[in-house]
Amino acid sequence: MRFSLADIPQQAWKNGGGSTQELAMKTDAQGAMLWRVSLAEISSDGAFSTFPGFARIHCIVSGAGLTLSGAKRLEAKPLQPLHFDGGLDFFARLNDGASTAFNLIYDPTAVSAEMQIWTAGSHVVPQGCFVLFVLSGSAILQAEGRTEQLEAGQGFHDEAEARVTLSDGGQMVLLTLDPLLADIDGAE
Repeated sequence: MRFSLADIPQQAWKNGGGSTQELAMKTDAQGAMLWRVSLAEISSDGAFSTFPGFARIHCIVSGAGLTLSGAKRLEAKPLQPLHFDGGLDFFARLNDGASTAFNLIYDPTAVSAEMQIWTAGSHVVPQGCFVLFVLSGSAILQAEGRTEQLEAGQGFHDEAEARVTLSDGGQMVLLTLDPLLADIDGAE
């Protein structure tokens, strides 16, 4: 499924302190969230939303990043995926102005997840659930006999093996999401 930031409305953060655009989400058969991918604009210091029972991968995709302080201190640096417990209570302090973060919130008892930043060249996405999002440049995605041209601010979610060719100077986020439980595979 193709998506574009231009078509996705802004929505308030869980704690009301900012806004985000939800890019993709998967639920189980009962409607409980298994994972959610979003792009958040962080324009001021403030409390981070907590998601008890969930894990997070947070990656700064523009701006200088931020420092998360609470029970532990974490540094969210540009293009370096940061894994942490979604239930932790953090205060975020921007390092040098506004930043944009690509976020994954997921149930670690049901899904294993990995986030990578890919640069120019040809790449193979292994069979399984994936979400990719083009940060800069353009990408040509080939999966299941179809070809998609993606520009910066666009992405794709699928569950098939794919080939991606990223333009010179291009960057993209790739998430791979593997179910830990056989019965959640077909849920949407």
